[in-house]
Order: sequence, then structure tokens, then C-alpha cells
Amino acid sequence: MAADTGRDLLVQDVGQGDHVCLAFADDAEQRHVLSHYLADGLRRGERVLYFADRNTPDEVLGWLPAAGVDPGPLVSRGQLTVTTADESYLASGTFDPDTMVAVLRQEVAASLAAGYTGFRVSGEMGWALREVPGADRLAEYETKVNAVFAEGRASAVCQYDARLFGAEQLHGFDRCHPSTAELRPLYQDARLRLVPGFRSGHHALRVVGTVDHTSTATLAAALETLLDRPGDVYVDMGELEFIDLAGVRALAHAADRMAAGRRLHVVDLAPLMAQVVRLVGFDDIPALSVDTAEDPA
Repeated sequence: MAADTGRDLLVQDVGQGDHVCLAFADDAEQRHVLSHYLADGLRRGERVLYFADRNTPDEVLGWLPAAGVDPGPLVSRGQLTVTTADESYLASGTFDPDTMVAVLRQEVAASLAAGYTGFRVSGEMGWALREVPGADRLAEYETKVNAVFAEGRASAVCQYDARLFGAEQLHGFDRCHPSTAELRPLYQDARLRLVPGFRSGHHALRVVGTVDHTSTATLAAALETLLDRPGDVYVDMGELEFIDLAGVRALAHAADRMAAGRRLHVVDLAPLMAQVVRLVGFDDIPALSVDTAEDPA
């Protein structure tokens, strides 16, 4: 995930003490992160709890064999539990942040007392968009529950589906979490990584490394993927080492194809490259916004 403040964590690096926000835009992105997160915890001897909402518990369990885990015995002995939001967050018919924080603290203690090495939890948060009493207190909960994970014996990945939540909502919930989950790169080799994600709640692409004549088409294809998604698009150039004129032209072409009312925000671009954009006149494209590393993004 392209986070606002460089708080990205690869799923394999999520561990005890982490409270992570995962925003995603399709089912494959969700499944990739969560299957690895759940499987890693089970292999480490942690107790794992999953709160499903859009998916059914059986669908979630069905992710695990591809990650090398047979869920059946783990469910039978109580190491793995997959339930629903209605039976957890909303068990009382209303959502109360303090009650849920207390429940999770009890789950951590019970897991350790049972001999597990720790506790990890993940929940699909789409239930908060239903007519549920207390759902408007979700941000309060996400802030308060940080204290549970800060104690260092548990972790969480909280899931926000960008097809359901708006940009402002995503941005607000992201800010409640100390870390964000990085999505699988659209492209990766020794010289270039193109990582999708979100910035200020909008779809984003983080460009890491070098863009030249060998990779311009790859950048253009990644941008094309984001153009198919709604709203503004951010291209984070903070980790860019070099981009040639053809690469800049790919950015300009993508911006020129944006639908009316949408913008392509190129942020944290090196000042010299921003000058090139302006010299060749690409900044005249109405949908293109360029901010250098010295400008506020």
C-alpha cells in the first residue's frame, strides 16, 4: 500500500505489536495478503481469529490450502477460528469500542494462557457501512485498540474494501493505524518496482527505482490499470532514482486520458525532473498535477 507517511509493511514482516490497515480494490489483493498473514501466524504457533463479513467463513478457510496450510485440524483444536462480524463486533446488536477492546485483550490473555506464542486477528470492516448502532464509532475503536497491540503479544490486519469505502473514509481509517499493508507489486525486477496502493484514500502507484526505454511500456501499463478505477490517482515518485523523457511522456499521456473531473497527481518528484515536465509543456495538461519533494503533496 502506498501510504502517506512511509509506514508500509510487507505481509511477511507483520508481527506481534503491529496494528495494520489494509485497503484493497479487488478480491485477489485481499486474498493474497490475508492468506499469507493467517498462514504465517499459524506456523509461528499463534492463535488466529478472523472476522468475516463480505466473505463467508468457508471462503476464508478455502484460501489457506494455497498458502500451504490445512485448516481443518487447526480449527478442530481451536488454534484457528473464523467467525462473522455479526457474531463478534456486533454480537450485542450494537458496536461498542470499549467492549470490543476489552474482548480482544481477553483473547490475547487466553491465547497466551493456552500456550500459544501470541495472537493475531483480522477483520473485514464493511459491516460499518450498514445501519448498525455504534458503527459511527469505528474510528474511535481503531484508535483505542492500538494500546492492545502496543503491548507486543498480538497483531491485527484491519481490512477496508475500497469498492465500499470512499476516499475520505479510507484516509481517516488509515490514519488510525500505525502501519499499512503493502500490496503485491504490479511489476518487479532488479531495477524497478511498481506497487499499487492508496494515498490520502485515493488509488496510488509507488514507483521505486529506474524508468527508462526498457520499462516505459511497463509503467504505462500499470498506469492504465489505475485509470480503470474511480477517482483521482497519485503516482508517488519519492523512491524514483531516474526517469527518462519517455517515462515522463507516459505520465502525461495517462493524465491526458483521465475522465473529466479526475486528476493524476505526480508527487515527490525530484525538482530537476519537475523542471523537465514544465519545460516540455506537460504541466499544461489540466488533469496533471506535479509536486516536487520540496513541495507539499
